[in-house]
Amino acid sequence: MTHLDLSVYLVTDEQICRSAGRSVVDVVSAAVAGGVTTVQVRAKHTDGGPFLRQVTDIAQVLPPEVTLLVNDRVDVYLAARASGVRVHGVHVGQTDLPVAAVRALVGDDAVIGLSASTIAEIAAAEQSPARVDYVGIGVVHDTSTKQDAPAALGVDGVAQLARATSLPAVAIGGVHHNDLPGLRVGGLAGAAVVSAVCAASDPQQASAQLREAWGA
Repeated sequence: MTHLDLSVYLVTDEQICRSAGRSVVDVVSAAVAGGVTTVQVRAKHTDGGPFLRQVTDIAQVLPPEVTLLVNDRVDVYLAARASGVRVHGVHVGQTDLPVAAVRALVGDDAVIGLSASTIAEIAAAEQSPARVDYVGIGVVHDTSTKQDAPAALGVDGVAQLARATSLPAVAIGGVHHNDLPGLRVGGLAGAAVVSAVCAASDPQQASAQLREAWGA
């Protein structure tokens, strides 16, 4: 990646998309048309084969400038890359494989994002000898899309943590479009959403609203 634009960041959720009457690929296609700049494919309860097919199908509808990341599953990322899929890296959590092991597996060219919700976790990410490209800080507001989410920090709390690191930071967790101006002013590199786009009646319009709010 010559440029990593994390500003309007979509994390997919197959169940939410299906409940709204759309496939994940349809939602992603509409979202990038509306202004989403990074897509993380999250499929917690999907086996490796279907997960790989989903990543492959999503990659085919993304314009070249949009970053594509795989949540947690380093094996799916590696399989996709080995198949020639245009995929850029992975996002992992605190209980997934250690960042050093992930970096050893994916190589120097891959993007690695790491979830963090405390000063200690952010400091560890920044000091890791295995390069972390950005941290995902949250949650901003209480959310039902992540069962083990930490306590809500609010826009100000997330911004305070973001100021503790020189790494690019993305806010995540219950983010609404009206949070984005405050997050940008607070020093965040972007805001990640799930339901705000996946559950929207018009994912393209919802993404455009997020894009406009970030620009504001």
